[in-house]
Amino acid sequence: MPQINLLPWREEQRKERQKVFLISVAGAVVVGLGVIAATNFVFSSRIDYQQDRNDLLRGEIKKLDERIKDIDGIEEQKDRLLARMEVIEQLQQSRPEVVHLFDELTRTVPDGVHLDSVTQSGRNVKISGVAQSSTRVSSYMRNVNESGWLENPDLEKIQTVTGGRSRERFSFELSARQKSTDPEATGGDE
Repeated sequence: MPQINLLPWREEQRKERQKVFLISVAGAVVVGLGVIAATNFVFSSRIDYQQDRNDLLRGEIKKLDERIKDIDGIEEQKDRLLARMEVIEQLQQSRPEVVHLFDELTRTVPDGVHLDSVTQSGRNVKISGVAQSSTRVSSYMRNVNESGWLENPDLEKIQTVTGGRSRERFSFELSARQKSTDPEATGGDE
């Protein structure tokens, strides 16, 4: 007689498939979580590595900023020293000019004119004095104009002063410009 199996084999087969499906889903979830964890770990380590590099660069940038400040300070000091050297050079060059100026002042003063004060500001020279007559003042101005070291005399003030023994005297102030021996200094200190 033929044997008929009445056992629910289809139901067992379905349970077996369901069991395999659940195991494969659980495996896929575990593998997915592992991939996510590994990816998270890799990206975290890369971020940490980049943060370390950024911190290192920030530290180096701070060091370079300090060096730049030091270099700027050195450059300012260099500029100050160069300016001082230039002033000293100008003083060395103009040193004989002062001697020539005083020599020229004594040569240009005519008889009857007495100088009270001479002040110099840059190339401008202000002269004040007393003369016996106004013609002597104009003679003095001509002498200054013809001088090799002074130019452009300009009479700023002249006034009559009565002195002792009823003699009239003329107090005057004039300005002139000292000529320069340096060709670059022409028109410099106006």
